[in-house]
Amino acid sequence: MRDLPVFRVLSLLPLVATLLVSCVQAAESKQPNILFLFTDDQSYETTGYRGMTSVETPHIDQLAKRSLSFNRAYNQGSWSGAVCVASRTMLNTGRFVWHANDVYNTAEQERAAGRLWSEYLKKAGYQTYMTGKWHIKANAQKAFHVTGHVRGGMPQQTPAGYDRPKSENDTTWQPWDKKFGGFWEGGKHWSEVVGDEAVGFLETAAQDDKPFFMYIAFNAPHDPRQSPKEFVDRYPAEEIEVPVDFLPVYPENKEIGCPPTLRDEHLAPFPRTKYAVQVNRQEYYAIITHMDQQIGRILAALEQTGKADNTYVFFTADHGLACGHHGLMGKQNSYDHSIRVPLLVAGPQIEPGQHEAAVYLQDIMPTTLELAGVAKPAHVDFESLWPLVQGEKETSYDAIYNAYLNLQRSITQDGFKLMIYPKANTIKLFDLASDPHEMKNLANDPQYAPKKKELFATFQKWQKKVGDKLVIDSALIQ
Repeated sequence: MRDLPVFRVLSLLPLVATLLVSCVQAAESKQPNILFLFTDDQSYETTGYRGMTSVETPHIDQLAKRSLSFNRAYNQGSWSGAVCVASRTMLNTGRFVWHANDVYNTAEQERAAGRLWSEYLKKAGYQTYMTGKWHIKANAQKAFHVTGHVRGGMPQQTPAGYDRPKSENDTTWQPWDKKFGGFWEGGKHWSEVVGDEAVGFLETAAQDDKPFFMYIAFNAPHDPRQSPKEFVDRYPAEEIEVPVDFLPVYPENKEIGCPPTLRDEHLAPFPRTKYAVQVNRQEYYAIITHMDQQIGRILAALEQTGKADNTYVFFTADHGLACGHHGLMGKQNSYDHSIRVPLLVAGPQIEPGQHEAAVYLQDIMPTTLELAGVAKPAHVDFESLWPLVQGEKETSYDAIYNAYLNLQRSITQDGFKLMIYPKANTIKLFDLASDPHEMKNLANDPQYAPKKKELFATFQKWQKKVGDKLVIDSALIQ
């Protein structure tokens, strides 16, 4: 082929430049991939990067180094003892707790109407994938293009897994013994199954030009807290820290819906012993570290796709867990250990660091819609995290509301938390700045009477906002 004349080459330069600019703009406007890593029962204090406990999470820690960490992320509560059901329904519908309760039994209709999280991303052109715990009343196989093993709820517990350990010589139940089933049902630990399936999807996604949305929902670290022996051995029970707020019995346990007969509370002997708490936390830490290993595999597989630079990674949990705090074992309470979760956001334009704005974990749903170019649906109550990420605003909510059944309410604002126990006719007030473990009740201190009234007024505003119809006698605040 003959060389083009110089003048012809020069005349083509503007066209070439225009094409290059167009290619760059197209690349920049390409929808990002979304990887959502979701754990079950993981308190905000149980990650290595926070340094609050002795738990080891090296792979989550590496993710944290390139993430913006929202250190005050909360679940909004539950209408059910299965707090995960409410949390996941809120997450997938975008609705506040009592609004989500209104559509819980019609969640399949929500899916069919295209109003679930995954359905919006489907319509936006995403290849959607889910594996692990689902636990809402909608068909997961229909809500996503592709699914792996879909687990309804918790792994099956066994009688031997409750009310233990009774003494330091009690070895009737061991986390690594596969005969008890649970996470070992089927022969391979469920966390490893989730890891395998997520890696498998990423290998397929690497060959696809469509953006992907991955909803990876571990059942861990929910009980039965089982993991291979090598992970349990990393945490000698006698070396596990006992929470400073340890109590043998929580005074209002029955009135707040957490009696010894509640399934979660039945996991350890009652009254609590420090040794039983150490063993339960030993197994809690071990299953978290084992799960962290699977998260590491998934993040490594993401890197191998060549798509990591255009992928947003979100990591959080559906709620926290007491596991020995305040004489409680479950998540059916409004203390921070049970309603606060870790929340990491990594990806393009994310400046690593810490953010102290109070947010809800369900804010992840509208955040991903915004990233995908989907306008926020009218029914979505939660707020996108993106304006906080970009520094466009400092806060999303003036306070954090929390509810459990009709037995507990709380409002957190400006470093104080007001807890209301209607059945017990009791309130509690904590100064979280000076008392982060929520051990000193200030409710009867006259000095804090104005603060109680201020928080109660905020609480009443939030009741209207979230559709809470429970009537609280204001005389309780006097």
